[in-house]
Amino acid sequence: MGFYLNPKNKSFWESIRSKIYVDKTLLIACTNELMNTREKFICVSRPRRFGKSMTLEMLAAYYSCGCDSADLFKGLKIECNKTFQEHLNQYDVIFLNMQQFLIEAPSGKVTAYLEQEVIEELNEEYEEILKGRAMGLAAALRKIYTRTERQFIFLIDEWDCVMRERQESEALQKQYLDFLRNLLKDQPYVALAYMTGILPVKKYGQHSALNMFWEYSMTDQGIFEEYTGFTEDEVRELCAQYDMDYDKTSNWYDGYRFRQFRHVYNPRSVVAAMKSHHFSNYWTSTETYEALKIYMDMDFDGLRSDVVQMLGGGRIKVNTRSFQNDMCSFETKDDVLTLLIHLGYLGYDSETEEAFIPNKEIIGEFENAMSVGGWANIMHVLKASERLLEDTLRGDAGSVAEALDQAHMEAASILTYNDENSLGCAIGLAYYSARKDYRLIRELPTGRGFADIVFLPLPSVTKPALVVELKYDKSADTAIRQIKDRNYTKALEGYAGEILLVGISYDKSKEKKPHSCIIERLEKTQ
Repeated sequence: MGFYLNPKNKSFWESIRSKIYVDKTLLIACTNELMNTREKFICVSRPRRFGKSMTLEMLAAYYSCGCDSADLFKGLKIECNKTFQEHLNQYDVIFLNMQQFLIEAPSGKVTAYLEQEVIEELNEEYEEILKGRAMGLAAALRKIYTRTERQFIFLIDEWDCVMRERQESEALQKQYLDFLRNLLKDQPYVALAYMTGILPVKKYGQHSALNMFWEYSMTDQGIFEEYTGFTEDEVRELCAQYDMDYDKTSNWYDGYRFRQFRHVYNPRSVVAAMKSHHFSNYWTSTETYEALKIYMDMDFDGLRSDVVQMLGGGRIKVNTRSFQNDMCSFETKDDVLTLLIHLGYLGYDSETEEAFIPNKEIIGEFENAMSVGGWANIMHVLKASERLLEDTLRGDAGSVAEALDQAHMEAASILTYNDENSLGCAIGLAYYSARKDYRLIRELPTGRGFADIVFLPLPSVTKPALVVELKYDKSADTAIRQIKDRNYTKALEGYAGEILLVGISYDKSKEKKPHSCIIERLEKTQ
C-alpha cells in the first residue's frame, strides 16, 4: 500500500466513526454497474463541502486491493447489494488529489511532479516489470497491464483546481487536460475513472479535451442525485435523532432540486446544525462573501435585475449550455448564473430550466455581498422590510401601500414592473425580513388557480399566515375578491389559525402613489 497506489482505508474508517454519518454506500452499486463499460468515465461536480472527498475515500476503501475493508462495510447499505463481494478490494487504485500536486509542484510542472510521485510507488509494487525503464505514467501502466492484465481504478479529487486557481495560465490548463486524456482515454488498463470537482469538464470552443467523460453536475446529477447531498428522508431522521425542528432545518438548508429528488440539502450545514443544536450560516462561513460579490457585480445586461428578482423569491430562466466550464470565460449573464449554480449559490430546476436562491443560508450570503457597495438602494428596501411586515400584521393597509411605493422607488433603477410576475418579485423583496419566520411560496396551487404569494408561518411561529394577491393595473379590491372567490385559503393544508388576506395593486398611471392595498382577517380551522 502507498499514498497514491492502493491507499489505506483509514479516512473512510474515520468517516463511519464520526458522530454523524449518513450512509451513502449505495453509490458504490452505481459505480460497479459502470465498471468496464462505455460509461466508466465519471466526472461528478458539486459545490465545496458537499462530500466529494468523502465519496472518493469510500470508493478507495472499497476497491483497493491493498485493504481488507469487509468489516468496515458491515451493516452498511451496500453490503446487501448483489455486486458487493464481486468487486470488494479487487483492484489497484490510484488516488490523486490534484490540489496537493498544484501546491507542491514547481511552477508549471504539475503533471511532471505527479508522474514522478506515482511512478515511484509503482516501481515499488511492480519492480520486476518496470525495473531499469524510464517512462511516463501511461506507458508504465500499459506495461503493467500487458504483463499482468491487472486493471486500475482512478480516483481524482479536485480535478478542476488547475482551472480554478490558475485561470490566467491557459497553457498549463491545456497541458494538464492533454495529460489526463493521454492517461485515461482508450487505455485498456482503466476499469473505472471517477473524478470530482466543482466544475464540469473544461471546454475549448465547442469541444472537450476529455470527451469520454460522462458528466454529473448541479444542472443534472443523473444517477447520482441521491448522493449529491442529504435527502429529505435523511434529514427528517437526523432532526428526530437530534431533536431539531425539521421545518426550520428545511428553511435554512434545503433547496437543491433534481428530477427525482426535489429536496436535496447542504450536507455540511445540516451536520453542523445537528451537532451544535443551532441554525447558522455554516457552509457560507467557509468562504468569504467576496467570491460571490465578484460575480454579482459583473456588468452583464440584466444580471443585477435577475439577482434582485431571485431575492424576491422569483425564478430566472437560464441557458446553461453556453457555459465554458471555467471561472473566467463569460460571454453572457447566463454564463455567470450557470457558474453560480455550480458553486452552489443558486439552485437549478432542470425541468423548467430556471435558477433560484435555494435557502435562507444562501440568501444571507447574497445580502452580505450586496452590503459592501453598489446595491445601496436594494439594501434600503431590505432594511425597511421589517417595518413593512409589522404594518401588514397590524392591518395598516395605508402604511403598507406607502412602504411599497417607497420600495418601488428604491428598486426602480434595477427592477422594473411590467407584469404581475415582476410585481410579485418586488413584493417578495419588500417582505424580505418575513423569511425569518415564514416560508415564502410563489404561485401556490389552490385547485382554482394559483395564489401569487403565500407566507406560511413556520410551526413554532405564532404569527398569522399571509395570502397575497397582486394586480397590475387593476384594483386591490379585485385582488381580495379573487382570493375569496377562488378559495385560495383552502390550499393551506394543515394550517389552522389566523390568515391575513392581502390585496395589492399597482397602477402605472399614478406616478406618486401607484400602490394600493386592502387587508382583511379571517380564521381557518382544520
